[in-house]
Amino acid sequence: MATQVLERPSTAKQVFGNPTGANGTTGPTRYFEPDLVYFEPDALTYPLGKQLYEKYQKSDIPIKMTTSHNQVRGIPGETDLQQYRNAKRTLVVGVKKTLKFEQSKPSAEYALPLATGCAAHCHYCYLNTNVGTKPYVRVYVNTDEILAKADKYIQERIPEITRFEAACTSDPINIEHITGNLKKAIEFMGQQPLGRLRFVTKFHQVDSLLDAKHNKHTRFRFSMNADYVIRNFEPGTSSFEQRIEAAGKVAKSGYPLGFIIAPLYWFEGWEAGYTDLLERLSSRLDDEAKKDITFELIQHRFTKIAKGLILKRYPKTKLIMNGEERKYKWGKYGRGKYIYPDIQANALKTHMQKEIARLFPDAKIEYFT
Repeated sequence: MATQVLERPSTAKQVFGNPTGANGTTGPTRYFEPDLVYFEPDALTYPLGKQLYEKYQKSDIPIKMTTSHNQVRGIPGETDLQQYRNAKRTLVVGVKKTLKFEQSKPSAEYALPLATGCAAHCHYCYLNTNVGTKPYVRVYVNTDEILAKADKYIQERIPEITRFEAACTSDPINIEHITGNLKKAIEFMGQQPLGRLRFVTKFHQVDSLLDAKHNKHTRFRFSMNADYVIRNFEPGTSSFEQRIEAAGKVAKSGYPLGFIIAPLYWFEGWEAGYTDLLERLSSRLDDEAKKDITFELIQHRFTKIAKGLILKRYPKTKLIMNGEERKYKWGKYGRGKYIYPDIQANALKTHMQKEIARLFPDAKIEYFT
């Protein structure tokens, strides 16, 4: 298929405020609207792919074709930094051909690959390395094939429950208005006696999911943090207030609710900051919502590769990444990451456990890592 490019006026919309600033503020956040869209030819053989192609043909957003969602070329920018920022505003519509699901410990047994990449600009995000040279937002249109593969994994583990994490490589809420894939996955899992879905978001646009037939088989989690972390390191995301308001809506719709507090970051006044976070959460959720609530606690970590990319992409960041002050933890494939030394890690863990027990006595802390 020949490349088709639709010209767009030069006054491109700035969807996420000021994502390039070191201290970019959050919210009010609008829906992700790409500045450029690529399509794989195979994507046009699926109903969702055709629907999206027709949608963007009618818009003023330029369309290009690409042979593979893994090899997108021609994203504009005279420097690497400009190309990175433009890539974060680029949507790629493709087909997920590799249907061998990755493991997703400790959150779930498997990752559910609905999308890859995120338009937000969280300085610390592990996607800086996981999708390093491909920071554009990819959505997959062969949803039925992906869910059919999930069903096979469920059948293989009978009689055990099989959990799937839908946010390993993306924030699915940020693109749900484009694909509708998350609602489809929620309702699919709602029909599975032994299937469960989990995902996490930093965005508040949840209304389209409130009437989903989830059957309590999906745990809807929000990534929350102290004001210092959100203000300094999470440009392009919804504010704390927007997220907690959305969490209240989700709880009233009957979803099991969860919170990931990540990264737990050591800053001046961190104890008061994280206590304030938990007290604000507690004050905004009713007793019914607190009966089935989970917390996942993840301390800040970074790799040598991530540090280099973060400093290149966010040169004015306040994120402290001094390897000499950290503990090196070996990981898979002979690679490791820098985490906090035991004294600091244990202080973070103890404080969070104490405050969660005080404010959320029925909550379950699933892990600290």
